[in-house]
Amino acid sequence: MILVDRPRWPAHGTRFAHLVSDASLDELHAFADALSLPRRLRFHNDHYDVPERWWQLTVDLGAQVVSTHELVRRIRAAGLRARPTSAGTAPRRRAG
Repeated sequence: MILVDRPRWPAHGTRFAHLVSDASLDELHAFADALSLPRRLRFHNDHYDVPERWWQLTVDLGAQVVSTHELVRRIRAAGLRARPTSAGTAPRRRAG
């Protein structure tokens, strides 16, 4: 299932939400591709950042709104949570 939290993470003059799948990265990438955003969302090995102005479209396309806590719990349970590198951040590249 595709999950999204509410846009509350500030950056670049807006707020961002996190978009994840609790089933597979393939499902997540396919959903992100279907959004057809003018600028590609950045993939952080386990989620995409969704700008606030695109949040409602994300929900309209079927993403289930959950709390950030629930989002992280579900991707951990599915084994899809990225592990940080030794430098403390996950590499910023698209997997798969």
